[in-house]
Amino acid sequence: MTRDSRVTPFNGRVAHVSLEGEVEAESFVEGQWMTVQQPIVNLVREPGGGRESQLLFGERFLVLDRRDGFAFGQCARDGYVGWVGSGALTEAPEATHWVVSPATHLYPKADAKAQAEVALFFGSAVHVTGERQGFLRIQTGHYVPAQHLMPMAARFSDPVGIADLFLGTPYLWGGSSRWGLDCSGLVQLALLACGLDCPRDSDQQAEALGEDIGENETLRRGDLVFWEGHVGIMADARMLLHANAHHMSVAYEPLEDAAARIAEKGSDITRRKRLAED
Repeated sequence: MTRDSRVTPFNGRVAHVSLEGEVEAESFVEGQWMTVQQPIVNLVREPGGGRESQLLFGERFLVLDRRDGFAFGQCARDGYVGWVGSGALTEAPEATHWVVSPATHLYPKADAKAQAEVALFFGSAVHVTGERQGFLRIQTGHYVPAQHLMPMAARFSDPVGIADLFLGTPYLWGGSSRWGLDCSGLVQLALLACGLDCPRDSDQQAEALGEDIGENETLRRGDLVFWEGHVGIMADARMLLHANAHHMSVAYEPLEDAAARIAEKGSDITRRKRLAED
């Protein structure tokens, strides 16, 4: 069986112990769980390579190997593997809350007029240590508006509503935040926020998510539409919401228009999927 290298914790030299007897490696390791300590960090296929995905503050990353200032490992979020800058990782207490606004500022004190100099993005995880004047203090010592955080177990119910929060966000290949998103990053972000497991890339999503919809069946809110290398989510029977390089942003577009435009570039709709009712 051919393994998907995107989610196989093996870099040609070091592998996770779960792969012992299945791949040839110099060593098999348990790895060490670390936590992202920067607002956002690129995940790359090789040290110094191009962005494949991104990790957010507070995300957990299982480090299996280190080289040239980079750490190789696997993301807890979706099993994606790759390299991140070692300096972006640290040991941190277990997260208690997550960011539920598209972005939030970190304030040096519990005062909205204080000079905030850094931001965290939707989906980032933090450990709350205290509360003061409508702000929650997190493990870095900064303060976050209480309205922008929810307990880790809390989830939303409408993926389209979450995706709509990112309307106008710049298109960014491999992007996973308000700073920039690609098509599958938008879908993953929206589904995870609603408690639905979701892989990173559109081809993985087409295989893993929901049930196929017949060609003559009317689409509805929350349905997913796939092309070769692209995915969007339906806001209703007509309108598609997707991060795309045509608009260079997250945008609404009539599905009919998007399908015609993408067909001109050589790709017809490949699948239409409906998520489970619950």
